[in-house]
Amino acid sequence: MITENAGEFRAALPDGGALLGMDLGTKTIGIATCDARWSFATPGKTLSRGKFTRDKALIEELVAARQVKGLVIGLPLNMDGSSGPRAQASRAFARNLGVLGLPVLLWDERWSTTSAERAMIDQDMSRAKRAEKIDSHAAAVILQGAIDRLAGGIL
Repeated sequence: MITENAGEFRAALPDGGALLGMDLGTKTIGIATCDARWSFATPGKTLSRGKFTRDKALIEELVAARQVKGLVIGLPLNMDGSSGPRAQASRAFARNLGVLGLPVLLWDERWSTTSAERAMIDQDMSRAKRAEKIDSHAAAVILQGAIDRLAGGIL
């Protein structure tokens, strides 16, 4: 199941469970995870993008290691809310991950990178460290937004 509706995603996971968040870029995939009770998102690795079969294998490893029950993938909508080529690429990536058999929530990621960068600047992180970690921190912003909605019951 792939959805942009938090209520549908929540219904597919009646017992909660760990979630994996992703910020898809053209060269990297930022990864974040959250606990089974959907309390907080934590930045993880940044994967270099390659062929889809390789990317899928790396994601499968993370899913197995963390006992992930669902995926939250950032959906890069245009500022007016419309879909462009990047949003279509994210939807295609989600469809291809369907072989994992996990529910997928496509979550509006507008401003996630900006929010992550501001937070890292507030932490006095160097420019080089920010460049290295921005994608995983953006994934954490995306995932935190989704779990706040899911755990808060406002669907």
